[in-house]
Amino acid sequence: MLIKNFQKTGRVNKTVEFTFDLVVAGGGMAGSCAAITAAREGLKVALVQDRPVLGGNASSEVRLWILGATSHMGNNNRWAREGGVIDEILIENLYRNGDGNALIFDTIVLEKVIEEPNITLLLNTAVYEVIKKDDKTIESIRAFCSQNSTSYILNSTLFCDSTGDGIVSFLAGASFRMGAETKEEFGELFAPDQAFGELLGHSIYFYSKKTDHPVKYIPPSYALKDIKELSRYKIISKDDQGCRFWWLEFGGRLDTVHDTEKIKWELWKVVYGIWNHIKNSGEYEDVDNLTLEWVGTIPGKRESRRFEGLYMMKQQDVVEQTVFDDAIAFGGWALDLHPADGVYSALPGCTQYHSKGIYALPLRSYISKDIRNLFFAGRIISASHVAFGSTRVMATCAFGAQAVAMAASHCIEKKINPSELLLNGHLEALQERLNYSGQSIPGIPLNQGNNLLSTAKIEATSVYTLDKLSGSDSWFHLKTGVAQLLPLQKDTQYTFSFNVLATCDTTMQVELRTSEQLGNYTPDKVNEVQKIPLTEGDHKVEVAFQSRLTEDQYTFVTIIQNSDLKVLCSEERLTGVVTVFNGKNKAVNNNGKQNPPEGIGIDSFEFWIPERRPKGQNLAFSVTPPLNLYAAENLLNGYTRPFLKTNAWAAALYDTKPAISFKWQEKQTINAIKIFFDTDFDHALESVLMRHHDQVIPFVVRDYDIIDNTGEIVFSKRGNYQTINQISFDDPIVTESLTIKFQTQKANVPISLFQIIIK
Repeated sequence: MLIKNFQKTGRVNKTVEFTFDLVVAGGGMAGSCAAITAAREGLKVALVQDRPVLGGNASSEVRLWILGATSHMGNNNRWAREGGVIDEILIENLYRNGDGNALIFDTIVLEKVIEEPNITLLLNTAVYEVIKKDDKTIESIRAFCSQNSTSYILNSTLFCDSTGDGIVSFLAGASFRMGAETKEEFGELFAPDQAFGELLGHSIYFYSKKTDHPVKYIPPSYALKDIKELSRYKIISKDDQGCRFWWLEFGGRLDTVHDTEKIKWELWKVVYGIWNHIKNSGEYEDVDNLTLEWVGTIPGKRESRRFEGLYMMKQQDVVEQTVFDDAIAFGGWALDLHPADGVYSALPGCTQYHSKGIYALPLRSYISKDIRNLFFAGRIISASHVAFGSTRVMATCAFGAQAVAMAASHCIEKKINPSELLLNGHLEALQERLNYSGQSIPGIPLNQGNNLLSTAKIEATSVYTLDKLSGSDSWFHLKTGVAQLLPLQKDTQYTFSFNVLATCDTTMQVELRTSEQLGNYTPDKVNEVQKIPLTEGDHKVEVAFQSRLTEDQYTFVTIIQNSDLKVLCSEERLTGVVTVFNGKNKAVNNNGKQNPPEGIGIDSFEFWIPERRPKGQNLAFSVTPPLNLYAAENLLNGYTRPFLKTNAWAAALYDTKPAISFKWQEKQTINAIKIFFDTDFDHALESVLMRHHDQVIPFVVRDYDIIDNTGEIVFSKRGNYQTINQISFDDPIVTESLTIKFQTQKANVPISLFQIIIK
């Protein structure tokens, strides 16, 4: 029994003090990925989250799906899904959470965090004070947990603010902005005027379900009475739920930090009014048994403060794909601005314009220009309002945050401040570490100098050569154009043949297209056009292109739309080879072609996009000369995803016991092996609400054994589904050779992998 007598001076909360290498404030996807990355690099990390769950807008409290450069697979960014920890989480979620249950996703993120012994996790803990050592250096932050009535003093060498509203940066006095810059400040022609509004609002979603009995609904008194106040009320569907109601947005005319509670109440008013309309208006059939299952209790925030770093991203950096020496990540979501009046606006719910490819994100935008030991991460990074329209989405936020964590690790090891990372070779070392962890910074391959594989003789039991893709029973109807995307070599003429069915006399138009900018996947350059007259019936059409490429690059063998034609498909699927279609994806403002108004600094171009599996089969075709896409030497080129070529080794389909061996002239001491597999970086992996066709990506190797020169199995893996396998040996292996033997799993998908690093 505890009895405390009256204490006239009052009492103070229990206070606990810690010291860390890095304090990460904010446990959304950015903060969580930053903390995991830093902990794996050996830093002592605090992860401070003011909510009871991790994941931020991706969590069960908000339930927004995670997206980034893949953009619902509706843009021209091929193989652009973010790598590293965010990829690991999304692949894990695909395997364990096929129905996109937000509660299960919570457990996956939490599991990843608590499995790291270097992380001290503080949930329900809000930062309320920053203590500074001097004007430009943070010494500690103070936070309070309402659940255990405990105050925390968190001392640290470095701080990462990923709180969304930037509470640490704000309290530290760092420069920030709210609202939209004028066109004149940065020359951003897409900058909105005041009528459109300067801030994006918040959203609250709801879920419904069907019961086995009628359920009546009586709305609360605060529910919206007149649904026609919502300009887009006619698009309300009884079958939609969750973040498909992304357009239930409000607050862009208010202070999106201090008016959040006011905004929440307005969104509740809207949500319950919509549900009343669905249930009681009489305009919907088969709603008697529907019941409201869940409504968000906190809004998902889009925009508030943006903090000023050593560089501020702007519209031109996204559209023109600026090359940065200090690139540490990439983005690829559209410039996505919303009218400030949100759900009450007569304007479209969003205005999205895409760039022709992914764009680089510079380290400088993640480093405070004012506070020496402060990094930004998540949506508060240094970007203009227009650029923020793209950089704000969760996968991009998490991707950049991983780089921040790695940068923090480098700072601790070298005893330098964040701004010093840009000097004396530190940047190159950081980029190498990031790529080793799976970051895949565009155009920067892994350095093979420390890879023992670079001194080995590589022998494979077979190598896949693409001379044809066998036909199936499936035909693609050319109601829209289709292109087989293939990496072709310069100075070579190619001949392709296709099986085509014509329903009447017609003309088949085939084009050889490439991207004007090397490394993009927007087919905006037509190298050659051939028109082949066809009579009604089956045909084997041969197309001999006369033009030659000037660079090795991905090329679109394009068959233009013709509703009188069908082309035979193949069931064979290959790493780094995909079909794309001149299709539409209204979810990301893709109507087949981007036609922006003149004078807003946005390009006009066609969209050629993939279809999700099980659709999206390759075309059946033959090609001469055959395409040598999968040489074993690709394992050493430093790229861990397709870029200009497949960058993979693949075994022949006939090889029932594929293996690859590495032989040295003398014995090697091996401590670790890292293998990069193909989990199809072209495929978006929305984390909640959506179901995906695959539990395991079909290209990934499931089962393999690693064998030394004595024939002993030194490592065995069964049931792999992850992108990266990190194998560490407690007792180093001393051997003159290693062989990796793979078990084949799919008759129409060859065994493949991108890189092997042996240390």
